[in-house]
Amino acid sequence: MRIAFLGTGRMGTELALHLLESHELTVWNRTAARTERLTAAGAAVADTPAGAVAGAELVVTSLFGPDAVRETVLDPALIPASIPWVDTTTVSPADAEEFARAVPTYVGVPVIGTLGPARAGRLGVYVGTADDALRAQVLELVAPWADPARLHGVDSPRTAAVGKLLANLALAVSAQGLREALALGAAGGIDAEQTLRMLDSTGLAFIAGMKGTFVRGERSTAGGDFTASAIAKDARLMLDTVDGAGTARPGSDLPALRGALASLEAEITAGHGEDDFSTILLPGAESAEG
Repeated sequence: MRIAFLGTGRMGTELALHLLESHELTVWNRTAARTERLTAAGAAVADTPAGAVAGAELVVTSLFGPDAVRETVLDPALIPASIPWVDTTTVSPADAEEFARAVPTYVGVPVIGTLGPARAGRLGVYVGTADDALRAQVLELVAPWADPARLHGVDSPRTAAVGKLLANLALAVSAQGLREALALGAAGGIDAEQTLRMLDSTGLAFIAGMKGTFVRGERSTAGGDFTASAIAKDARLMLDTVDGAGTARPGSDLPALRGALASLEAEITAGHGEDDFSTILLPGAESAEG
């Protein structure tokens, strides 16, 4: 299949490399240097999104957020009629509905996981569309990205978007929980390593295992798997979603997520936005109070 792939950042590059094993890809990225790994692997490069899409049988987008989708795809009416559009961008449920109204072939395909699982083809993937035949086609297309047990076809792009935001809410809130656990351990006179061990049998065991290498200083947050800026952007999408819904359920203002976002924004303000979001866990991390 001839595929146009728009957005070859860290995650987009890994996804595109999997597709390149079986398909003919033309790629585009706003920063052309980020296409180099793909060109070395055999992809063609276009100077513009329209150039990439010309002649394509399917379009994949992996952009930074919904505003980038509007600018790159919707405003120029980029997707030709009847051509499937597979969007891996993290967007809100309202964004997903908007995009599906604008382009009937839109399929919301957010991916869950970081660069390691992406390289290994072990991501979680939602494939969201009401079109059964199109959903089946895209499930087959993206199977190389996914852990088979975590590849889910769902009935709408909106549902897929919710699934992705739920996953990233769990990640952000558990990271904030680990930040506070480390602070509590230090206040109680134990070091970070002992705190991590004590969390083994708790609800924070997963995040402690995932981010322990950063906490111990075994790995630098520079060039990390999931940047502070990226997860903060996703947290704002979550807050916009609940604010727009106007629900009155207890906790519907997402106070735990707001705490996580405050920690992330303090790190971003301090110049660590492009570091792995584990930056909020390190000694000397910025206080949300400034």
